[in-house]
Order: sequence, then C-alpha cells, then structure tokens
Amino acid sequence: MRPSLTLPEAVEAYRDRMWRRDTELRVENVRDAEALVESVGFCAALSDIRRPGPSLYLAVCGRRDAQIPRNVQKDPETSLAWTLKDEMLRRGRVYYGKILKGRAAFVSRRLLPCFVSIWSFSRQAEASKLSTDARAVLKVLRREWEMATSDLRTASGVKERARFNKALDELQRNFKVIPADVTYDPVFTYIWSLPETRFSEEFKKEITRDQALQEMARAYLTGAGMTLRGELARVTGLSAPEAGLGNWALVDEGFAERLAPGVYRLKKLGQTT
Repeated sequence: MRPSLTLPEAVEAYRDRMWRRDTELRVENVRDAEALVESVGFCAALSDIRRPGPSLYLAVCGRRDAQIPRNVQKDPETSLAWTLKDEMLRRGRVYYGKILKGRAAFVSRRLLPCFVSIWSFSRQAEASKLSTDARAVLKVLRREWEMATSDLRTASGVKERARFNKALDELQRNFKVIPADVTYDPVFTYIWSLPETRFSEEFKKEITRDQALQEMARAYLTGAGMTLRGELARVTGLSAPEAGLGNWALVDEGFAERLAPGVYRLKKLGQTT
C-alpha cells in the first residue's frame, strides 16, 4: 500500500496536476496551452524552477524541476514553448504581455478585468502616471492602431532603443499596449496594438479592487493548493498587504483556511490530506 503523503508532498503533487508539471499532462500544442491558462487564470510564459507559480515552459517540459538551458536555440522544449507563445499571442484568445512583475505572462479572459482593475488606470490619469516616453509611444498607437517595433520607435520619436523598450515595458505593465503579432521575415519583430481592440468587453467590465484581489487569490490558490508566506505577492507583483486581503477574503468565504501567518490552504485540499 502506498504510504500517505505528507502535506508538502501532497501540495506538490496537486500542483503537478494543476500546472501540468506531469509527463502525461504536459502541454504539446496551442490548444493545450490555452487550456492551461484558462484553468489556472494566469501563468508565466518562460519561467522555470527558479521562479514560483505556473509556467508555460514547465508545462511543456512536463516536470517541476525543468530549467531553461543557456543554449536555448538547440533546446526542443524551449523552442516549443516559444513557438506556442507566438501562436497564442496571434490568436488572441488569452491576454499576453510583460505584466507579472514586468515578466512575460498570460491571463485568461475571465480574470483579465481583475488585472486591469489593479494595474491599469484611466486615460485621464495617464499624464501623471505614465512617463513622457510611454505617452509618446501610446499617442502614436492610438492614432495608427497597429505598428511594427521599428516603425513605432521612429514615429514616437523615442529612437534610443533602451528608452523605447523601457517605455514599452511600462505600457505593458499598465495594460496599455499588447504585442498582437510577431514576424521573423526578414527580421524578428513584434506588431504592437491596443488591448481594447481584442479585449473590449473585458476592459469595459467594472470590478472593485477588493473583488479583483479576491479573484486573483482564488485563481492562484485553486492551482497551487496552498500558498506560503509572500508567495502570491512574489508571483503576481501585488504588495504583501494586498495579497493578504485577497487571501483573507477567501478564508471569510470558507474557500480557504489559514494554517499560519501568511499560509493559506485550499479547503477542499485539506479535506483529502
């Protein structure tokens, strides 16, 4: 008879299933990848064992201990994860951008209004919250709707590559622009657009900050089974107090239970371990 799993073992086994860190459940095509995002709500694109949370790359590998090699060009798993990332951003069925602490990630449509509520802001507030370079880039995109990286850099007047990339990262973090396509001929480049062009209904949906925090915590806890102290904040970029508010709301609802300061467990998982 198989011995009972300890709590840490049970949690890792649960995460392996939910995050597809399992050979039999690994992601092999774009439909699998989109299903992963829909299931977990949000996940990193190309992170590995060195960062917490679900990841497309780990799901492609089908194991929890995978680490991206230095020579990624010759690695079939990294190549597949990169190809799936490109397919997903083209299809536009899930949201993609540098959003989780400025790192490339995906968000499901159902959870997108929560992320917008937390990190975006109104057009009226852009003058005070966006840098001059970011506003210059955004102004061009709002006029043209879609533009390749090099053309956008020229048209915005932000011609220094480092400044331009910093402005694009800022706009992505605040859900103001998205990469809508990518081309490799004759050179690699993203085609940039406005998120409202693809996700208009999600951007119109109004949700309070408290509701957003609760639903983000719910999505993560559903996939993780248990969150350790500071884990939700590290994965999402939320502040520790905000992550705590989200988790406490789940406890009040009866969805989660608090095991220790900052440690929360999915209630149904506690009933089976």
